[in-house]
Amino acid sequence: MATIFYAPDANPDALKSKTIAVFGYGSQGHAQALNLRESGFSVIIGLDPERGTAKRAREDGFEVLPPAEAAKRADYLQILTPDETQGDFYETFIRPNLTKGKVLGFSHGFSIRFKTIQPPPDVDVVMIAPKSPGHLVRRQYTEGRGVPALIAVYQDASGKAHELALAYADGIGSTRAGVLQTTFNEETESDLFGEQAVLCGGLTSLIKKGFETLVEAGYQPEIAYFECLHEIKLIVDLIYEGGLGRMRYSISNTAEYGDLTRGEAVVGDATRQAMKKVLADIQSGEFAREFVAEYRSGNKKFAAMREAEKKHPIEEVGAKLRGMMDWLPDATKSTAKKGKC
Repeated sequence: MATIFYAPDANPDALKSKTIAVFGYGSQGHAQALNLRESGFSVIIGLDPERGTAKRAREDGFEVLPPAEAAKRADYLQILTPDETQGDFYETFIRPNLTKGKVLGFSHGFSIRFKTIQPPPDVDVVMIAPKSPGHLVRRQYTEGRGVPALIAVYQDASGKAHELALAYADGIGSTRAGVLQTTFNEETESDLFGEQAVLCGGLTSLIKKGFETLVEAGYQPEIAYFECLHEIKLIVDLIYEGGLGRMRYSISNTAEYGDLTRGEAVVGDATRQAMKKVLADIQSGEFAREFVAEYRSGNKKFAAMREAEKKHPIEEVGAKLRGMMDWLPDATKSTAKKGKC
């Protein structure tokens, strides 16, 4: 069982005299920075002053500095830039200013696990990874609650790395909910696996295959969309609230019987074997090498795949049907890619 830390375990004073630089002001960056400041910490933002998010950070009352200057001034450096760019970002702006005794922090272990960043031995290297999107990290904090997070120490040069990381977790509100002990390897590998095999890759493929099966059998695309995509939220909300048991309690007997007798036929041992291959590619570093190489070659293949997915019939049908749903915010009716930094 995981070791879990709560607010009484944290010592916020360990960070109160230090300057925290948050690099990036996207979903996680803005939430963590605002929460930390409101918890009484000194926070600056390390960001190209010309970026649109830099303007937003200034409007929120932060001092925005070029990344190198922020890295030089800060004691605790929290890197929240995209995984594929972190290595270059670190080498250009962080490493020359990462002096003995500083803390290098992350919210995902990718760059450390796959060695796109190799920190010097005289700094602490830690991770606080909130288990929710940034907007929820921020909302829960403002409502007096918090979201769970993971904590890991990769390098403890000071002998106080865990204490400092837990103080950071307390500052963003996560000790109110619970902070689970893990390692950089475990967080990174399980996170990538979840995204690829279940939450994103597995789910989107399952949705599309279901849609295609119904349409090929002669059912209307609009009906297939409702049955294979639209109603996913209804089921996921039930699972989120109370696990598989709550979902099965809430659906009809017909649905539950179909679940228990047919689910394995669709997602069974063959799928598990495919998942093991996905996990093996993550553990060996094959996925990371492929992903970083794609970025460095200009993301041409990545861009082509994105464009192809936009043209899938389920997206075209969905765009029309979501236009009928007045309760959806306008932003959710579009599938346009939004920036993360």
